[in-house]
Amino acid sequence: MRIVFMGTPDFAVPSLRLLAQKHEVSLVLTRPDAVRSRGKKLEPSPVKLAAQDLGIEVLETKRITDEVFERIEAARPDIICVVAFGCLLPDRVLNLAPYGCVNVHGSLLPAWRGAAPIQRAVLEGDERVGISIMRLVQEMDAGDYCRQASVELGEKNCAQLMDELSELGAQELLAALDDMEAGTVEWTSQDESLVTFAPKIDKAEMRLVPSDSAAVNVRRVCASTDAAPARASVAGRGVRVLEARLSSAKVAQGAVLAEKNALFLGCSDAAIELLRVKPDGKREMDASAWAAGLRGSDVTWSEV
Repeated sequence: MRIVFMGTPDFAVPSLRLLAQKHEVSLVLTRPDAVRSRGKKLEPSPVKLAAQDLGIEVLETKRITDEVFERIEAARPDIICVVAFGCLLPDRVLNLAPYGCVNVHGSLLPAWRGAAPIQRAVLEGDERVGISIMRLVQEMDAGDYCRQASVELGEKNCAQLMDELSELGAQELLAALDDMEAGTVEWTSQDESLVTFAPKIDKAEMRLVPSDSAAVNVRRVCASTDAAPARASVAGRGVRVLEARLSSAKVAQGAVLAEKNALFLGCSDAAIELLRVKPDGKREMDASAWAAGLRGSDVTWSEV
C-alpha cells in the first residue's frame, strides 16, 4: 500500500518504522519542532527524526490547511495511518484515501476515548490495557475498530506500558492493513453504553494524599509523566515521586518512616515505600539516599 503517515511522539515511531519496512510511506506529517524536554531549545518530534532516518519526506504542521491538504492529495495515499498526531482531521482528509483513515488508539475501545487513555487505565487500576485499530471519524475515538490487543497492567508504569503498547500497536496496524488488502477485515461498532472517557490528566490529580489508600497513591506514581508528575510534601519539602510500591510496614496515616535503606509514607490503610524521588531543586536519586536527612519521630508528609 501507498501510505501517508501522521504522528508525533515516541509512541508513533514503531508504527512508522514497521510500515516503512512492508509498504511505501510516501509522506509523513508531524507537529512542528517544539520545546520537548527540560531545555529551552526547539527539538524535532521523534516521528520527524525517524522519518528523516528512513529517507521519507516530512511535512510539519499544526493543522490541515489547503496547502497541507494538497500535499497529502499529491502523495496519492491508498490509506492514511494516524498514531498520536495531535491534530483534528477534516472530512476531506478522512475521505481522501480509498481505504480511508485508520488510527492506533491506546485503549480497548469503547473504554477510554480521549487524550490520556493509558494514564486513565493506570489510575483506575484496570487489569489489562491495550490498543485498538479504528477508523477515524469526526466524533472523538468513536469509529469502528477491526483489531484489538492487550497486555496485563501488573506493576508497570506509564512509560513501560507506552513502550510495550507502541510495539503492539505497530504489529496490529500492519496486520490490519494486510486484512484490508486481502478483503478479510471485519469492523466492530463500539457499544455506546460502555463508553468511558480519558481527558487530559490535570496536575492536581497526581498529588499524593495521605487520606487516600496506598493503592491509589501507588497508581498515581505509576501514571506519572513529566507533564503531570506525582508529587508530595515530605517534612515540608516538595518532592516528585518517580517510583513507589505497596508496603507492609506499619506507618500511621500522614507519618513518615525513614530507615537506613528505605523510606515509607503512611496512607489511610497501609504504607507505600518510595524507591526513586526527585526533591525540588535536586537531582533524581534513590529514596533511601534522601531518607538520611529525614529521620526523626515527628516527620510527616502531606499533599503538595
